[in-house]
Amino acid sequence: MLTHKQLTDFADLAIKVGVNLQKDQRLVVNCPIECADFARIISLQAFKAGAKDVSVLWNDEKLSRIRMENADIAALEDIPSWLVCQKKEIIEKNIAIISIVSSDPAIYEGIDIVKIKRYSKAHSIALKDYRNATMNNEVRWCVVSVPSAAWALKVFPNLSQKEAIDKLWEAIAVAMRLNEADPVKAWKEHVEKLTARAQFLNESNFDSIHLKNNKGTDLTVGLPAGHIWTAAGEVAKDGVMFTANMPTEEIFTVPHRNRVNGKVVNALPLSYNGVIIDGFFVEFNEGRAVNFGAKIGEPALKELINTDEGSHYLGEIALIGKYSPISNLKTMFYNTLFDENASCHLAFGKGYPSTIKGGESMTVEQLLQKGINDSVEHCDFMIGTPDLNVTGIRQDGSKVNLFVDGEWVI
Repeated sequence: MLTHKQLTDFADLAIKVGVNLQKDQRLVVNCPIECADFARIISLQAFKAGAKDVSVLWNDEKLSRIRMENADIAALEDIPSWLVCQKKEIIEKNIAIISIVSSDPAIYEGIDIVKIKRYSKAHSIALKDYRNATMNNEVRWCVVSVPSAAWALKVFPNLSQKEAIDKLWEAIAVAMRLNEADPVKAWKEHVEKLTARAQFLNESNFDSIHLKNNKGTDLTVGLPAGHIWTAAGEVAKDGVMFTANMPTEEIFTVPHRNRVNGKVVNALPLSYNGVIIDGFFVEFNEGRAVNFGAKIGEPALKELINTDEGSHYLGEIALIGKYSPISNLKTMFYNTLFDENASCHLAFGKGYPSTIKGGESMTVEQLLQKGINDSVEHCDFMIGTPDLNVTGIRQDGSKVNLFVDGEWVI
């Protein structure tokens, strides 16, 4: 377990670096009931930082499973209007959002994947405006994770519950730089380093990125004209910097919807809607997934790719070196926030409008014309291996080594 000072530092990171809360701004905290103690610390530190008010929206995944098991599909697909109105007000009033993620990676194991997917799709469609607002940086938001018993025991199954929770806290402390003398300062320096790499990629203006390893990945990802590589720090609509994911080690941009060709093989398991998918591959032709398979969770992979037409295409490519603090932990977290920052990754579905010049002011149709994918889905999956080679291909066809054996060379 972390010390009280470390927990306070963690809360301050989410407040001051994550959402970068401004004086007299409201804050909403999305929190599992198991993480109530940390939500209270965030609330106190937010008020100390000048918050006008703090509200906590509680959730309970065990109740969610009970509902998923017992409600029929029609009830699950009937997303209440009050939930939509709640999210709409958050956007309209520029309320900052901190979401605490601590879910059991296999919470829905054994439940009909079609039922889970029907609910997930209906939920995504109903809250599409909210999701678009966060992806367009209309509000400042941040996602962090703290241990729950179920998650900790999934990561460390051979330990007692207390030992597993303590060990997971230790890993989070490393990933969040909470062992530094001044974690906020350390994070700001980290953001500057990532930003410098993103600047190099933007100045290079690559036409495409090629990824290859010995596991079977051999993929060329075309990039749209005007694409932007983005690092940890982003600028919201109100002009204030924020960091959406904490921890974060990635530098990412958007692929051209119709210019992805080849095969990709996953490097780490994917926890999707409470179901584990592993040992999978996907083949792309002119951007579209045309063939796929999985040793574990293939029905879930099929439901993911078949969510809508856009989920057959990619919406993100992210680069992370194998020597990042999370990678060095050599731990499978079964939590996308952590696992995606230990490995280069791609994402099925919607592309971020902020990753193309002028994208925030474009309509969906205009973005599609630029090659930016649209979908109700956005799901990251990890492809980075210790032997992954990544090459940037310039407009004139010349090549630049970006990664050799899984690590940055620039």
